[in-house]
Amino acid sequence: MSLLIQALRYHGQQDVRVEYVEAQPCRKDDVRVKIAYCGICGSDVHEYLGGPIFPPPPGQKNPHTGVQLPVIMGHEMSGTIVEVGSSITEFKIGQNVAINPSMDDRHHGNVECSICQSGRPHLCKSWACYGLSAHGGGLADEIVVKPFNCIPVPEGVSLKVAALAEPLAVASHLIRISGFYPGHDVVILGAGPIGLALLLLLKVKGARKIIISEVTESRSRQAERFGADMVVNPLAETSDEAGSENLVLNAAQSIMGDGADIAFDATGIQSTLDTALLVVKPGGVVFNVAIHEKPLLINPNSFSFKEVKLMGGICYTNEDFEDVLEYLASGKLAAEDMITSIVPLEKVVQNGFLELINNKAGHVKILIQPSK
Repeated sequence: MSLLIQALRYHGQQDVRVEYVEAQPCRKDDVRVKIAYCGICGSDVHEYLGGPIFPPPPGQKNPHTGVQLPVIMGHEMSGTIVEVGSSITEFKIGQNVAINPSMDDRHHGNVECSICQSGRPHLCKSWACYGLSAHGGGLADEIVVKPFNCIPVPEGVSLKVAALAEPLAVASHLIRISGFYPGHDVVILGAGPIGLALLLLLKVKGARKIIISEVTESRSRQAERFGADMVVNPLAETSDEAGSENLVLNAAQSIMGDGADIAFDATGIQSTLDTALLVVKPGGVVFNVAIHEKPLLINPNSFSFKEVKLMGGICYTNEDFEDVLEYLASGKLAAEDMITSIVPLEKVVQNGFLELINNKAGHVKILIQPSK
């Protein structure tokens, strides 16, 4: 008789269910991890409200993993290894790990493409993701993954905090490829989970000044607690006839002089892109962090006249996970305050998804804990 595990499965728009499913086999080159905690990502909420985006459409299979609906959700996870395949030597039972959920050519038995060989497997043409488009996810009792998906959790880092490694790794990756250097001035547009993760990491990586633009009072307070040098509400009343976006520009000019070296747009609407172009200094970088629901308008002159670069980034590599786990182990990165609620798996829909939809401003990161 097959072992059954509990998991949250995505059946379609506004249809996610906690169900019993068969556990995946642990083959000779696999690792079985008992999930300790799994965060709910903004992309999970987007799937719930308007998907499928990353999961396969109804009646179709993912071309790389063969998975079809329903799929197990959750990609921000930590846990403990409970089984290792016969060919695994680098991990042992009882070891705590964070999971990099990205899948690439290695997972599908393919020869690594040139992009994978260049050190960017997260951009592989065969990319898929545990918790979205693969067999298994973190919103479950356990998951079976490849050993190269497992990042050892250092001594002194709890599994609860290790579940934050994935969103922190996103921020680490974006900072790394943005060209950031210690001493740079940075504006972050939006204090959601990734905006706050950027703030925390930029502080420990040596940013000189950081301004946060945020309209929600609760998230503004969180940004202040996390060490932002200035928090600005761009919608605050102003007598400036030129427009409310000048509040952020004025703030940048007041403490940064010529403007920001990098402006991270972690909101993804027309007004925040426009503001990013205003506040970045000549020769600086406008970096798109957000996943956009619709195209935006861009005047190329805005980049040409200031010689500004427009960049974007997504996901992470193991290097980024190792980076944030090292900071967490050192005590320099105090990320636990990002956790605003811990919910049992049985209540993930009502107290997780619906809570984030109906009370989004009240949370940074909700973690889900499977049954013990």
